[in-house]
Amino acid sequence: MVLLLTLDAGFDSQANKDIIKAHHMKPVIYPNRRNTKTPIVIARMFRWFDRDLYRLRYKVERTFGWQDTYRKLVVSYDRLPEIRKGCRLLAYSMINFRVTFNTS
Repeated sequence: MVLLLTLDAGFDSQANKDIIKAHHMKPVIYPNRRNTKTPIVIARMFRWFDRDLYRLRYKVERTFGWQDTYRKLVVSYDRLPEIRKGCRLLAYSMINFRVTFNTS
């Protein structure tokens, strides 16, 4: 089983990749195009990049963004973990309902 670590382009450096590999994980980091000018170098950077795994990261980030819409439900005002979990599940079900039955 391979552990994956997905990060933004801001973490794209050889030092970060070496640290991730030293911890027996596979880095999935979006290549940073700032320091490259030629298309061949950019294509070489994307050769080992796994877009499908990075798209899964986007889905998780988008869910967290939607969760901010229902901040009153998600923010923990209660001390009981059951109530906090119930509020989070209610927020996620409202997000799923909105996405599934959106008519626009």
